[in-house]
Order: sequence, then structure tokens, then C-alpha cells
Amino acid sequence: MGTITTQKVNLSSNRTFKESLKSDLNETFFPDNPFGDFHNLPPAKQTWYGLKYFVPALEWVPKYTLSFFRHDLLAGLTIASLAIPQGISYAKLAGLPPIIGLYSSFVPPLIYAVFGSSKNLAVGTVAAASLLLASIVENDVTFAENPQLYVNILYTAAFFTGVMQAALGFLRLGILVDFLSRSVITGFMGGTAIIIILQQLKGLLGLKHFTTKTDLISVLHSIFFYRHEWRWQSFVLGICFLCFLLLSKYLKDKMPKLFWVSAIAPLIVVVSGGIFAFLVKGEDHGIPIVGDLKKGLNPISITNLTFKGPHLKTAIKAGIFSGFLALAEGIAVGRSLAMLKNEQTDGNKEMVAYGLMNIIGSFTSCYLTTGPFSKSAVNFHAGCKTQMSNVFMSICIMFVLLFLAPLFKFTPLVSLSAIIIVAMIGLIEIHEFKKLWKVDKFDFCICMAAFLGVVFFTMVIGLSVSIGLSLIRALLYVARPTTCKLGNIAGTNMYRDMKQYTDALDVQNILILQLGSPIYFANASYLRERIDRWVADEERMNKEAHDLQYVILEIGGVTSIDNTGIGMLFEVQRNLERKGVKIVITNPRMEVAEKLVKSGFIEKIGEEWVFISLKDAINSCRFGLHEL
Repeated sequence: MGTITTQKVNLSSNRTFKESLKSDLNETFFPDNPFGDFHNLPPAKQTWYGLKYFVPALEWVPKYTLSFFRHDLLAGLTIASLAIPQGISYAKLAGLPPIIGLYSSFVPPLIYAVFGSSKNLAVGTVAAASLLLASIVENDVTFAENPQLYVNILYTAAFFTGVMQAALGFLRLGILVDFLSRSVITGFMGGTAIIIILQQLKGLLGLKHFTTKTDLISVLHSIFFYRHEWRWQSFVLGICFLCFLLLSKYLKDKMPKLFWVSAIAPLIVVVSGGIFAFLVKGEDHGIPIVGDLKKGLNPISITNLTFKGPHLKTAIKAGIFSGFLALAEGIAVGRSLAMLKNEQTDGNKEMVAYGLMNIIGSFTSCYLTTGPFSKSAVNFHAGCKTQMSNVFMSICIMFVLLFLAPLFKFTPLVSLSAIIIVAMIGLIEIHEFKKLWKVDKFDFCICMAAFLGVVFFTMVIGLSVSIGLSLIRALLYVARPTTCKLGNIAGTNMYRDMKQYTDALDVQNILILQLGSPIYFANASYLRERIDRWVADEERMNKEAHDLQYVILEIGGVTSIDNTGIGMLFEVQRNLERKGVKIVITNPRMEVAEKLVKSGFIEKIGEEWVFISLKDAINSCRFGLHEL
């Protein structure tokens, strides 16, 4: 056989196990190469840069300017006006005393300002995680049965949330959060919004009794079972608050520069509602109020954490489930807002920051906090420049706790319900449901599993089922990878999928197959059967088996291969050899080529049949056909 000049594949690379392991670990845990610039620095500078990496405040504080101060002060005051009513509202949603919602808006933002990497995130409590915590803990103990134990369990849950989040960040396991896909979050948040809105009918109707369950049937049954407790006064006041809040939201949508109107509207509702309830003695006329709020800063709660007894399991379960949800929401919000400013946030550093603020928060009478979308969006539109806006918000909350907290005693519960209802309406993303149905039916099914699971069963079931379906889908992608037959685009040297490009031409006597995924034990049998079927189809079309002389496997997309996968290639080679068909490999990656060399597969097929490009492989095959 003659020769043809081609660029040879580098098959001489032979990394040691240590080098290979180091490379794999770096790609898995350090894809952003955070310490890449440290190599040629003296030890003192390496230490300083390392400290700045883990404490981002050391990076931005020395560069802080008066201009930044003005913008951050305005943003801090704006989000503080939202944090007060939201803190009180979401604490009630979690079944906690309202004052704990204010505590949770004081300490955690200070911690985040030091350790957080997002300039746009505003820290605080969130509705979905608050309700999830309540739904889990109330299966064990309710606030009415044992108030102190209930509060202690939620403090402990916040501690375990923090430990989990910080551990994930330090171990750089942010990849785990990615299993909460966009479709899962959309369905879960939409379903949660529905049940939260329905639960607010308790406050809107002035009910004194209500179910502790969260599913649709139980909530509706409770509303009508206690219909004798309905209070028209509370309902009318609630409708007025709803109309005002919805009007402020409409105004913001029509005139974005007036975003501050929507931001301070909840505070206006709380203040005006409190004044109204005080003047008319609302509690005596069917308008329940929040009740006493103690003045003073966060008391130390480290001795209240529950690490023994039958309630530890509940605290761990509540902490992990709500922690994952809060983590996914916070990171998604931070990344979304950062993209709008062409900035980047480090997911692993964010996890460490969330973890530390929840651990320290659990020591200072706070329950779970993260980066809520509503407050962060207000912070962004208010023109925040750095994490300092969270500090200014904390200062405002500190002032409220020290001097103004008792004044919120007369806040009508119906005003909090109205605030929560309007906040939840924005979480039901109808347009996203439609988009998922149009673009990807399986994603839509995952989304609806989360939505219906939350609405008709429990939040844990909805979240678990949807994550389970997402994992099944990911496993299916691994176990059933896409393979395709390539054909020539007429008049070019390009070869593309013949199903996508129906006018692509077969290459005579040559079958070109593209494998586009890692080859593992989970998919090796499938790929062998799929290759055999392609070969059988090719022979059937050509009727005479000897017409097929070469099978080219384009494996540029195969990022890794295990021992089972290598065994599959040997089996395919033997089957083709019996039929007189030569197997050809193109464009193997370094990791794959190393294993194919060490296993003897390259020696088996011949090094001259491994090519760097599809063009070279086809030219050599054609040259070989002419030599026959």
C-alpha cells in the first residue's frame, strides 16, 4: 500500500497517575482556576491574595469611594424599607414570632457584606424556604404546642443549613446545586406561590384557626370549615391593601424609574395599617394584629440549639431541604443580576458566605436567610455599587430594633398577608411554563411534577419528585447518548448529521459515525448495539456486505472512557474484522488516547488508522480503496 501525507495524532502522551488525578481534580473542583496567578508571587503576597479570595471585602473596601457611598446608602435605605415588612411577614409564614424576622435582617447581611462576592445581592428571609421550614417542623411540633422548642428547632435547622452550605463551598461542590434545574425551580416556586397565596386567606379573612398542612385540599377545607370565623372588616381592609400594592407594582412596570414606589409600598402598608388599627382599635373589630414586639438587638441563641433528643432529625431534615432551596435561589439571583452588569459571581464563595451567615445567624436568634429575588432586584435597580448596601440596610434594621420595634405592635395581620400575596404573584411564571411546553416537553413534565407535587401533596414531595425526574433524565442522557451517521455536504469537505442535513451524501464504502459523549459502563452496551445496527443498516442498503470497507468513529466529543468502554471497542473491532471491515478512529482526546494506547487497542487496529481529522481519515480510506 502506498502512503499519504497526514498530520499524525499525538499518541506519545503518557501522564503519570498523579498528573492525571491532579488534572481531573482541578477540572472538577477548580474550573475557574482561582489560584492561577499565585505561582510566581512571594509567600507573603500569596497569603494576602489567598485571604482576599476568601474574604472579598478585603478586595473592594480599599477601593471604596464617596460615589459608591452615595449609591450604596440610597440602595441600603430602599431595601431596608422592604426588609421590615418582609421580615415580619415571612417570620409569620415560618410560624415564628415576627421579631425574629427583623433579627434575621440585621446580623446575616453584615456577615454577607464581608464574605459575599455579589455586589447586587440583598440578604434576607424568603417566603418559599420559610414555608418549607414550617411544613417540615410542624409535623414534629407546632409553635402553639411548645413555642420555645419550635423556635429552637428552627435555629438548629439554620445551623445545619449553614454547615451544609459552607461545607459545599469549601469542598467546591457547587455542582450539586446544579441538580436543581431551572425547570425544577420554576415549578417548585410556582406551586409554593399558589399555596402561600391560599394560606394568606387566613389573614385576609381574619381567621384564628387554620391547618398546619400545606396541600391545596387541606388549605381549602380549613378555609371553609372555619367560615364562621370570617371577618368582613379584615377582608375589606385587605382588598384595599392589595389594590394599593398592585397599583404600585403596575406603576413600576410602566415607569421603571419609579421602582422606589413599589419598594416602599409594603412599608407604607404596614405603617398605615398600624395607624388605622390603632385608631379604630382594630383587634376589637375583627382585624387581628401582630402583637407585642420586644425592643433590643438579637439575643444570643447558641445555647438554644438542639443537638440531642428526638427533634434533632427534624432539624437536620429541615435544614438540608430548605438550605438547598435557599442556596439555589440565592446563587441563581446573584448570577442573573451579575450578568446584567457584565460581572461574575463565584458560586463556591457564595456558598461559603451563605453558610457562615446562617451559622452565625443561628447563634444570634436568626432563622434561615439567603438572597431573595425581590429584595435583590430592588437593590440592583436602586443603583447599589458594592456589598456595602447590605451594611446600610443592617444599620437601619438595628435602629428599628433599638427604638421602633414596639410601634409595629398594631400592624394588622391582613397587611402582612397582602404583602405576601403580591410578592408571590410574581413567582408564578406563566410565560416560563409556556416556554417549557414549547421548547422541551420533558422539562415541562419535570416542572409540572414540582408544581403539582407542591400544590397537592407537600413541598418536600414536590421537590423530591422533580429532582428525581431530573436525575433520571440526566442518567438517560448518560445511558443513551446520541450517535449519528455523518454524510458529506456536497461541494465541501464538511461532514454533518444526515438526519439534520437530509441532502448530505453517503461516502461510498465508508460508514462515518460520530460518538458525542463519554463511554462508560452505563452506555457501553447501548453504543455497541447502536454501532452494530448502523453497520447492519449500511450492509442492507448496499445489499453486498463487502461494499462496506471502513467504519470511521469520530470520537472528538468523547471526553473520557472507562475499562468497560474500551472492552466495547475491542468487541466492535472483532465483529467488524470478521466481516472484513476496518475500524478507523479520528480525533481522540488526550485522556482517551492515553487509555486506548495503554489498553493495546491502538496497537490492535494499527497506529496508522488513527487520524487527527475526519478529512485525513477519509482521504486515507479512499487511498486504501484504490490500492485494493
